[in-house]
Amino acid sequence: MLRPTVGSVEERDEEQEDEGEEELRDGGVPFFVNRGGLPVDEETWERMWRHVARIHPNGDSLGKEIRGATDLPKIPIPSVPTYQPTTAIPQRLEAIQKYIRDLQYNHTGTQFFEIKKSRPLTALMDIAKEMTREALPIKCLEAVILGIYLTNSMPGVERFPLSFKTQFSGNHFYHIVLGVHSGGRFGALGISRREDLMFKPLEFRTLMDLVQEFEGAYRGYWHTLRKVKIGQYVSHDPHSVEQIEWKHSVLDVDKLSKEELRRELERHTRDMRLKIGKPAPPSPTKDRRNSMGSPLRGPSSPIRRISRIERRPSAEKKVLEQKPSGDMGGYQIRV
Repeated sequence: MLRPTVGSVEERDEEQEDEGEEELRDGGVPFFVNRGGLPVDEETWERMWRHVARIHPNGDSLGKEIRGATDLPKIPIPSVPTYQPTTAIPQRLEAIQKYIRDLQYNHTGTQFFEIKKSRPLTALMDIAKEMTREALPIKCLEAVILGIYLTNSMPGVERFPLSFKTQFSGNHFYHIVLGVHSGGRFGALGISRREDLMFKPLEFRTLMDLVQEFEGAYRGYWHTLRKVKIGQYVSHDPHSVEQIEWKHSVLDVDKLSKEELRRELERHTRDMRLKIGKPAPPSPTKDRRNSMGSPLRGPSSPIRRISRIERRPSAEKKVLEQKPSGDMGGYQIRV
């Protein structure tokens, strides 16, 4: 559960996948979320540096060196990508990925933008606008929201959340990217510590091919893929009050044969195609949109989840999870 701390930051005690906030723990290492908006308040700022001192090998001395420096270089602010009308979709996606990468991965242990998955899409798009204004480093969940925002003007590109749960040396790790589909091909946008766990060009014929590409990348870091969660297509209306469906299908990879996994992914692909023809709920009026405001600029109360999203469970468990070999014990490869 979430344990409240002094100020505007909370730390996760244990994993609660059903709440959709498993990203708050990474391989057994919890991280903080800035819940007070920007600019960062003093308590959050000091807590961030204390956390850096704990998780970085030279954190204490590094923090003092950085905070005491008077000649730190200015960091260039990336420009939001713009395109010509004739720019092809693959080139647009590459430009978006370059922008996300230029923001850089956030290694501080404090996520600067609070992403509540239960918020309506319009509120999450407000946060994405904030990201482009502030140009701060981001983590994988923030990159997904930013990717949705930057592809809203591309009606020919369908977007869906794609998340992974892996295991290494007894610990579980979580990652999420934004799956994309256009012209009969799948790809992905996102950010990660690892170059091969974020962007995937539009060249994968099936969803199975895309998932296997990520699974192969994880194997390169001795991570075993345990679970894949796939959401539905996300609306292109930035003012939509819909919630993103994060977990339409939840697949336990180690319980499924390769053929069973392929069938489940094909079924999910059909489910996504069916949603395209369904009308979306009406957007709020202009007055209602104005009253919502930015969730980062002032107090707001949490939005109650309306209903539990139906999930597609995998088959019964066949074998018990095996522990990784002992020679890797005590060493964590965080991806």
